[in-house]
Amino acid sequence: MSWLQIARLGLVQACIGAVVVLMTATMNRVMVVELALPASVPGTLVALHFAVQLYLRPRLGHGSDTAAARTPWIIGGMLVLALGGIGVAASVALMATQPWLGVALSAIAFVVLGAGVSAAGTPLLALISEHAKPSQRAGAAAMTWILMIVGFIITTAFTGSLLDPFSFERLFMITVGVGAIALCITTLTLFRLEPSLGARVTPVPLVASDRSTAFRDAVRQVWSEPVARSFTIFVFVAMLAYSAQDLILEPFGGIAFGLSAGETTKLAGMQHGGVLIGMILTAIIGARFGSLRIWAAGGCAASAATFVALVMSPMIASVEVYRGIVFLLGLSNGVFAIGAIGSMMALTGDAKDGRAGLRLGVFGAAQAVAYGLGVSLGGIGVDVAQAALGSPLRGYAAVFSVEAVLFSISAVLAYHSASADRAGEVVRTRGEFVSAVVNN
Repeated sequence: MSWLQIARLGLVQACIGAVVVLMTATMNRVMVVELALPASVPGTLVALHFAVQLYLRPRLGHGSDTAAARTPWIIGGMLVLALGGIGVAASVALMATQPWLGVALSAIAFVVLGAGVSAAGTPLLALISEHAKPSQRAGAAAMTWILMIVGFIITTAFTGSLLDPFSFERLFMITVGVGAIALCITTLTLFRLEPSLGARVTPVPLVASDRSTAFRDAVRQVWSEPVARSFTIFVFVAMLAYSAQDLILEPFGGIAFGLSAGETTKLAGMQHGGVLIGMILTAIIGARFGSLRIWAAGGCAASAATFVALVMSPMIASVEVYRGIVFLLGLSNGVFAIGAIGSMMALTGDAKDGRAGLRLGVFGAAQAVAYGLGVSLGGIGVDVAQAALGSPLRGYAAVFSVEAVLFSISAVLAYHSASADRAGEVVRTRGEFVSAVVNN
């Protein structure tokens, strides 16, 4: 693949992120602050869209493996994603007058949203993993996710400016516009791209009586690989630590520092800006010094430290300090992300068994489960801790403290995983040396 082709695929990832960020950042803020709903409500709804990905990511990834092309899957998934986002915006507006009906319709819309993310995102990553050269994988991962973060930044900054003064009609129209733009850009970007990449590896067929059995057998084959299992454990713990803050960081800014909806949306853009810088620095420096998993471990450790700082931020009572901490949290997350994503691309691309979609679907399913649990437990945790401790701020501090512990654990897992990889490389190198001596 050329870097221009990788950038085009990364632009599609940016479109996916543009729709999703409205759901995970702005919509939950509106439910908690403007509608005064418990934080567990948006937490559960967003968790639902991740829960359906547990099955849909591997299944749709496997489906795209056996299809003639992945492009129709990606475009169709983007259409479903946009419709799901519009459904969420409409249902949130309905919550203002009919809360229970609005929540019920929102649950359906979030399921549609999860289906769209699975159908568009998994085949897209499979396309990159299959055609990128080994030397391009870290850079491809960085470029793809950097463009996604750019989509986050542009969307949050743009919508943050348009949302003030806030109204549900304004929120709905913004969501429709973002979805339509994302679908148009995706269609234009993918035009004639996949045929220019050449033939891809097709999966070796498994003996099975029907498609469902073939899918289950393929999943068992991928899961039987020790490397795939160990990597999945690390991703699960790290994403659980990361996702718990996703729905509570903006409401925390509104409650602790009195920030408006537009200000907290812009704050999310600042966090994603930190992620962007962290990714760029790691992509440049990480390729020359240390392994990608060591950088992932460092990013997890730094994230743990920033969560401790978040716990202490209300004591300082400075909005500027709070914004700086949020930026540093994004920076740390960016370092962790490139280390983890680069490793995932390598594990997928090196297999060369024609199951890139399924393999990424399995990793994505683990990520989705962790993310779904994280966002749900984050919101529920705030409510429970607030009731037990008698203070909203203490409730948020309790959840941030748990996230610091989980990130510390994931840092240890990543470090030991990287150490094991280096040990394996040494053993393989010695074995190759001995074999060469014997054969010669």
